[in-house]
Amino acid sequence: MKAGYIKEEHEILRKSLRQFLEKEAYPYFKEWEKQKAIPRSFWKKLGQQGYLCPWLDEEYGGFNADFGYSVIINEEMERVGTGLIGIGLHNDIVVPYLSAYGTEDQKKRWLSKCTTGECVTAIAMTEPGAGSDLAAVKTSAQKTEDHYILNGEKTFITNGTYADLVLVVCKTDPKASPAHKGISLIVVEKDTPGFTRGKQLEKVGLHSQDTSELIFEDAKVPTSNLLGKEGEGFYYLMNQLQQERLIVGIGAIAACERMLELTIQYVKERQAFGRSIASFQNTQFKLAEMQTEVEIGRTFLDRTIEAHMQAEDVVKQVSMAKWWTTELVKKVALECMQLHGGYGYMEEYEIARRFRDAPVTAIYAGTNEVMKSIIAKKMGLV
Repeated sequence: MKAGYIKEEHEILRKSLRQFLEKEAYPYFKEWEKQKAIPRSFWKKLGQQGYLCPWLDEEYGGFNADFGYSVIINEEMERVGTGLIGIGLHNDIVVPYLSAYGTEDQKKRWLSKCTTGECVTAIAMTEPGAGSDLAAVKTSAQKTEDHYILNGEKTFITNGTYADLVLVVCKTDPKASPAHKGISLIVVEKDTPGFTRGKQLEKVGLHSQDTSELIFEDAKVPTSNLLGKEGEGFYYLMNQLQQERLIVGIGAIAACERMLELTIQYVKERQAFGRSIASFQNTQFKLAEMQTEVEIGRTFLDRTIEAHMQAEDVVKQVSMAKWWTTELVKKVALECMQLHGGYGYMEEYEIARRFRDAPVTAIYAGTNEVMKSIIAKKMGLV
């Protein structure tokens, strides 16, 4: 069933984007995984074709596209590989902060470059001692006459190695009570004095996605790079996390659909005991169960996307979608690998990469345990 928010123009986008990716991404993705990075040339090609931040106003290089375009782009990137999540993070997680809370001057300085691929973005929330508990961040920004002096460390930062702009979650008032009222967002540019990249982190999966540590040692950032108001950062984060978690759910369901597609094809071709693996009842039941759960997940996700597009408060539903789809993607990856037999454990088969890439989705953008706590709160249990 096609979702109600998908119109003819969205299908046209999907067709053109898939053709683009078949030429510019699929043939090179294994090499990107080995290189541990997506080349900047690919970002620029995405920008040339209008696939970066199409929702932005025309004056900044976008074309006022609705969120349906973002859904299509994230789904098609996921079909190539989960390692392309940095593109969705740039398009639909970081740049929306700049658009929503930036001054006119900030928008003119940064947004157009975000649509061309000249400027890649990242958001630095997590620290060695603070993950889902954002109020516990230690990175501090002390205000001088016309600069902030930024000190602290961030880790697990998607796009961290090559980002040109990093949106840093920090404390401008470390003594604030409650602590979250001291949080602000400051945009740090790549050549900022005192800002260095730590090591690129070795991950179990997502090998083509550059993830790194960021270090701020008396980093000198102009006060004009404050995003929004001091002390409002936590509220900005809460407002935007709904879409971030929705993006994760969209990727998870797209990954499930891709793994089922791969596995159905494989079991039809693979022979055992003189007949195809697909002809065994166990195979049929396993795939029937997974197909059912994925379609249920897709239906709920589409309904949540429609509500999000209508600017409804769907924090509970997004939290439900995020935890359920990311638990499902882990299950589907495991079951589909099992149905591939020994070949499923071989790197030459895509299902092996999918198996490596799936687990982290239940951790980033807020762990699934945090999602369940949010749901419980919305149920009136807290």
